[in-house]
Amino acid sequence: MVGSLPSDRVREVLVRRVGRTDPRYGFSPAERPLDLHMRLGCINLDKPPGPTSHEVVAWVKRILEIESAGHSGTLDPKVTGILPTMLGDSTRVVETLLAAGKEYVCLMRVHATIPRKRILEVCGEFQGVIYQRPPLKSSVKRALRTREVYYLDVLEIEGPRVLFRAGCEAGTYIRKLCHDIGLALGTGAHMEELRRTKSGPFREDGTLVTLHDLKDAKEIWRETGDESLLRRAILPVEEALRHMPSLVVSDGAVDAICHGAPLAAPGLLSLESGIKAEEKVVIYTLKGEAVAVAQAAMNSEEMMASSNGIVAKTSRVVMAPGTYPRLWSKKS
Repeated sequence: MVGSLPSDRVREVLVRRVGRTDPRYGFSPAERPLDLHMRLGCINLDKPPGPTSHEVVAWVKRILEIESAGHSGTLDPKVTGILPTMLGDSTRVVETLLAAGKEYVCLMRVHATIPRKRILEVCGEFQGVIYQRPPLKSSVKRALRTREVYYLDVLEIEGPRVLFRAGCEAGTYIRKLCHDIGLALGTGAHMEELRRTKSGPFREDGTLVTLHDLKDAKEIWRETGDESLLRRAILPVEEALRHMPSLVVSDGAVDAICHGAPLAAPGLLSLESGIKAEEKVVIYTLKGEAVAVAQAAMNSEEMMASSNGIVAKTSRVVMAPGTYPRLWSKKS
């Protein structure tokens, strides 16, 4: 059985009105000049075992010769897998990934021989909302809290070793999950190996790259001028926001939003279904460029019906002001 995260759900696109975009302004994400592409880029990075997440990001900055980069969701040194890494101005949206669901494949060792049926029963009890206290080595307060395990699929059992895949809410500690499963079994258990296989919109697919891939791509570009491998390794920032519901606005509304203004109903062209008031959304241009992260002020039905009023409040601007022409005044 293949589990899914909440962000995997498919949303319907709702069109309020059709708009046209001026090709003189902005770029579709795939057509940005390389310097802008890197400044508004992200990497689906495959973290190796050994270094800390901070060290990996430091190597990314050194390889690409950039000043700023940041990762989303720290992985312990021995843990491997997806470490979303944001470059330049894209670091502004790191927090949107921190709250996104994660998936892990874990090798757990049970401290005694337990019948397969019993292991499956107990693992099944850990699906849904669970109580969890962060481990001693965590960087957060060790207060009892709830976290949701969306699915926990046992893949293989061989002697005392149990291989399972778990999709869970951000902030769930798999090491502690193994410990608690061991307590429920009455034998004890611990995590032997762990790999993160999903983080928000990032997957183990053709976009996953290693530090070696990134280094090779940069050197080939430096020596030959061929950008193709570097563009394949560095994704547009929009790829890091695909797990969030979207709003599409007219060209005339873009620059005001870039200056921090809220989005008013007249500027909204289309949206996705299922948006709830207060939910985080992403505002896009007609070319597919991320303008800002915002907080919805209405639900989808209200947005479709409204001819005036504020539909979303800008919280984090992604696009640089002046990318699109200014068609507003401070007075308005």
